[in-house]
Amino acid sequence: MVRAAVLPAVGAPLEIAGIELPDPGPGQVRVRLAAAGVCHSDLSLSNGTMRVPVPAVLGHEGAGTVVAVGEGVTQVAPGSPVVLNWAPSCGSCHACSLGEVWLCANALTGAGNVYARRASDGSDLHPGLNVAAFAEETVVPVSCVLPAPEGIPLTEAALLGCAVLTGYGAVHHSAQVQPGESVAVFGAGGVGLAVLQAARIAGASQIVAVDVSPEKEPLAREAGATDYVVASEGTAREVRALTGGHGVDVAVECVGRAVTIRAAWESTRRGGRTTVVGIGGKDQQVTFNALEIFHWGRTLAGCVYGNSDPARDLPVLAEHVRAGRLDLGGLVTDRIALDGIPAAFDNMIAGKGGRALVVF
Repeated sequence: MVRAAVLPAVGAPLEIAGIELPDPGPGQVRVRLAAAGVCHSDLSLSNGTMRVPVPAVLGHEGAGTVVAVGEGVTQVAPGSPVVLNWAPSCGSCHACSLGEVWLCANALTGAGNVYARRASDGSDLHPGLNVAAFAEETVVPVSCVLPAPEGIPLTEAALLGCAVLTGYGAVHHSAQVQPGESVAVFGAGGVGLAVLQAARIAGASQIVAVDVSPEKEPLAREAGATDYVVASEGTAREVRALTGGHGVDVAVECVGRAVTIRAAWESTRRGGRTTVVGIGGKDQQVTFNALEIFHWGRTLAGCVYGNSDPARDLPVLAEHVRAGRLDLGGLVTDRIALDGIPAAFDNMIAGKGGRALVVF
């Protein structure tokens, strides 16, 4: 039996409970977690903004050590350090055939499987976003693990599985920020801090961080922000004023709210690019009129998982970490136990802190 954070139903509080994991079957591996990041997507799953079968063990950003493998597994062995890959691409759907593996149509089919049972009553449990990282151990398909980069502690490598892939990819793959360009980043949580670091690595000349919390300014500046704006009704005007009145070349929205998407759009210069990373609900309606779309000539793009290919991008990120350009520890403001996840959700809702990291 292992301990896990179980979501019994959408909108219900998480329960710390014992679960029973099966031995890994063919093509599966069992992983003992070292750490798991608490992502806004986990909050979105718990409150129903995003849907997966429940009851489920949430958590998708994690790293650990393989403790057992099933029949036919040759890619890893017991003792192998791994990063969890919550969105493995199938390689055969239309998106995969186009090389857009981050849009794989079959990436989340595993979330519907029964992967474990409650120890108390034997009831079925689903693996959240495939990997069920909010547990001391998990059993996943071998496609859901990637070799952990050498020279990076597993507790920090966990962040590579979502926050850093998403933030780095938003800058380098989606917005394609060029040296000398100006960037505004809306939201200085875990992903936003990764975006700020990625913009610095890309050579952005001016990086404006925007957040509702004045307390996050030191975190944002440490990550690479040259300017900091406390969000208000006049945010877009403030950002434009900081950039000579014309706006930034690129704005990256990491909140997922209509008002921040609109503010990011209005902060972007004529002909600039606005990239939306944040996941909002269906009730968050963003409106534009036909004339402004024509007049401003801006590009508005959604960004899923940083438009990243984990197998391709993890080695690149690891090299940035080893070279000192990317500070994984700088994303983390709270190191917690499993029972600290509900408080981490509350902090997200209140706009407090960066990444909370469950350390086992």
